[in-house]
Amino acid sequence: MDVRERIGWNLRRLRKAKGVTQEDFANDSGFDQGYISGVERGVRNPSAQVLERIADALGADVVELFDAEAAQRTAKQR
Repeated sequence: MDVRERIGWNLRRLRKAKGVTQEDFANDSGFDQGYISGVERGVRNPSAQVLERIADALGADVVELFDAEAAQRTAKQR
């Protein structure tokens, strides 16, 4: 799993843990839903600043977006 996929799985996991839809998360965080979707699918390559904004909007530490073990567990659940 590459780093973009890892970030995507962790973003999805953290967002769903908050019980927030992709659309609501995008609206609340100031991002376009299509952009958030692309990050979650691992097709976008967000900058460090964007990752920090995403983590802040999730109430998480940016390091959580890079957690390889959590990403693997989330991917296997699907």
